[in-house]
Amino acid sequence: MKKLSARRRHPLAAVVVLLLALAATGGLYTAFAPASKAKADESAQSLTIEEGKKLYEVGCASCHGAGGQGTTDGPSLVGVGAAAVDFQVGTGRMPAQQPGAQVPRKKVIYTQAEIDQLAAYIASLGAGPSVPTKAQYSPEGADIAKGGELWRTNCAQCHNFTGKGGALTHGKFAPNLEGVQPKHIYEAMQTGPQNMPSFPDTVMPEKAKKDIIGYLNAVNGDQTKNPGGLELGGLGPVSEGLFAWIFGLGALVVVAVWVAARTAKAKKS
Repeated sequence: MKKLSARRRHPLAAVVVLLLALAATGGLYTAFAPASKAKADESAQSLTIEEGKKLYEVGCASCHGAGGQGTTDGPSLVGVGAAAVDFQVGTGRMPAQQPGAQVPRKKVIYTQAEIDQLAAYIASLGAGPSVPTKAQYSPEGADIAKGGELWRTNCAQCHNFTGKGGALTHGKFAPNLEGVQPKHIYEAMQTGPQNMPSFPDTVMPEKAKKDIIGYLNAVNGDQTKNPGGLELGGLGPVSEGLFAWIFGLGALVVVAVWVAARTAKAKKS
């Protein structure tokens, strides 16, 4: 009896064996599952790049070269990054209809999925700015006052005080930013398209870009209230006063001349 009692298993032994088996299974999953997921992600990314390459060869290679190296008709795209593609193609500027001093915004001909594929292919040619996340460009939580200060210091010289745009030299211009998506404004600051200087994070931090977008949304958003008056591109009350003074005074002069002429005619009769 004593010998049989010595060989009797503890009541919790089965539980311990089951926990060890589960731990071993979990360890195997941890060891192999991430590798499988990474491999699947890599395959999906490769497929995206391949599809982007096909789109590029049809719509872009004639100007930018077969491998994005650039030609006399278009600059090199090596190292411009996904953000530049998302901005240029997402605003309809590319593909360009014809070369010129500046390519204007026009109707977008690619879907967002196709734009993402093109961006992935161009990004594979060389490292560059990536497409920003919604948390980066969303105006929510932005410091509007700080954004206005940054805007007037860095942007208003070309784009006007409220982003209405303006003329530059040699047929170039700073475009009107009203109605432009916050993502594209952020990307423009990242990449510096065409005549615009670039503002990477080393020059203008991510939070500063967000504040600028918040300011533009505040002065041009659907909820913005206009107290009245002729805004004249948002130049402010000085320009409005000058306009009223010149044209108002001119109207008064015309009326005075007309009254004097009528008076003189009446006296002659």
